[in-house]
Amino acid sequence: MEWTIVLSLILAGLALLLVEILFIPGTTIAGVIGFVCIVMGMWLSFRYFSSVAGWIVSGGATAASATAIYFALTSKLWMRFALRGSNNSKVNENLTDNLSVGMEGKTVSVLRPVGNADFLGQIVEVKSLGDYILPDTKIRIIKIELNQIFIKPIN
Repeated sequence: MEWTIVLSLILAGLALLLVEILFIPGTTIAGVIGFVCIVMGMWLSFRYFSSVAGWIVSGGATAASATAIYFALTSKLWMRFALRGSNNSKVNENLTDNLSVGMEGKTVSVLRPVGNADFLGQIVEVKSLGDYILPDTKIRIIKIELNQIFIKPIN
């Protein structure tokens, strides 16, 4: 019965440490509880059994913890969380030179209130004055400030 408690505490602690490292890093709650479970399992092994058994359990738990952490950090699992691509998008840099107030175009995406619109075959990011505008709606430029193009729908 005592071995079951000791092994259960150590295995639960290892599982919580892996959960902390792999799934919820930064919260430290699962990691602290896992560490406490491992320490309790080692302490109970000293209490219920001889000191030799306690040291064996402590060494095994330490080795298992180190192995689990090593494999967690070197596994390919981290590649699922990594950003592999790069962001090549741009904000209307020098795209407003060909546009002027009063020009008409149409939306190519939903504006909530920011989205994309087509003016003379040029796709630019536009901003409505808070309105929700559906795609393929005719719009007119009402203001251009820096790199922001403000529009309103044409009724």
